[in-house]
Amino acid sequence: QVQLVESGGGLVQPGGSLTLSCTASRSSFGIYTMAWYRQAPGNQREVIAHISISGDSSYADSVKGRFTVSRDDANNVMYLQMNSLKPEDTAVYYCNRPTNSGNFGWWPWGPGTQVTVSS
Repeated sequence: QVQLVESGGGLVQPGGSLTLSCTASRSSFGIYTMAWYRQAPGNQREVIAHISISGDSSYADSVKGRFTVSRDDANNVMYLQMNSLKPEDTAVYYCNRPTNSGNFGWWPWGPGTQVTVSS
């Protein structure tokens, strides 16, 4: 059973930056496309970024140009560099291996990491 742990969240002012990390317990992490998700209060969880095993990435329109996803397969870690943060980026952020459709993940969800953007 894969365990996912997200970290790096916190309180940041609008316009600021944060880098999130996702650590997976599975040594075969590197053979899967991975994704970052977020869930804002009162909203459903949504996928915001994907990264393939070759490093190709794609982003939701809401974060495109501001967020960058990367991965370190040797250490089973995925990152999300978040720049120019906005209050609407406030959410709990999660990582997972994405399913083919929807905002779902194959593996059990980790605890997430809270990002709060506020002055």
